[in-house]
Amino acid sequence: MIALGVSSPSSCSSAHHVLASLGISPQLHSWRASSFRGIRLEAGVRTATPLSYRSGASGGRMVVNMAKREEEMKEIRAKTTEEINEEVIDLKGELLMLRLQKSARNEFKSSEFGRMRKRIARMLTVKREREIEEGINKRLSRKLDRKWKKSIVVRPPPSLRKKQEEQKAAEAEKSS
Repeated sequence: MIALGVSSPSSCSSAHHVLASLGISPQLHSWRASSFRGIRLEAGVRTATPLSYRSGASGGRMVVNMAKREEEMKEIRAKTTEEINEEVIDLKGELLMLRLQKSARNEFKSSEFGRMRKRIARMLTVKREREIEEGINKRLSRKLDRKWKKSIVVRPPPSLRKKQEEQKAAEAEKSS
C-alpha cells in the first residue's frame, strides 16, 4: 500500500494533474505540512524480517545467548533455595572483590560486573517465584529477606579463598 500526499494545498491543482497522469488518485487525508514542495510517497506496508536475517551475524549470536540464558535458568531452578542463597552470597562477595580491583586500578574484566549482577538477579527471581508458589506475599517476603540478610555470616568470596589457599601452599613449599 502506498500513500500519496501533496505537501502544500497551494500546489493542489498541479499535484492532481501529476497524479492523474500517473493514473493514481490523490488521497487528500494524507497531506502533511513540510518545507518539501512536491509529492511525498510513503510505503504503508512494512514487512517483518526473520530474526536470522536481521543485522547479519549478530542475529545468530542473540539466539545463542538466549539459549545459554535458558540453560542457566534451568540450572538455577534445579537448585534448592538454600543453595541459591549460598550462591547469591558468594556472587555478592565476588562483586565486592571486582569493585575493590576496580578501585585499586588492577586489571579486571568490566563485563563481569553485568554478568554477576544478572546472575544474582536471576537467582533472586527464582527464589521469589518459589515464594509466590508457597503463597508468601510481598510484605512477608521482604521481612524474610531482611531477616536472611541479617543472618549472613561474612566470609571471603571463593576467589579470595582460592588465592589464600594458593599462598598457604606456596609458603608450605618454601618452608619445607
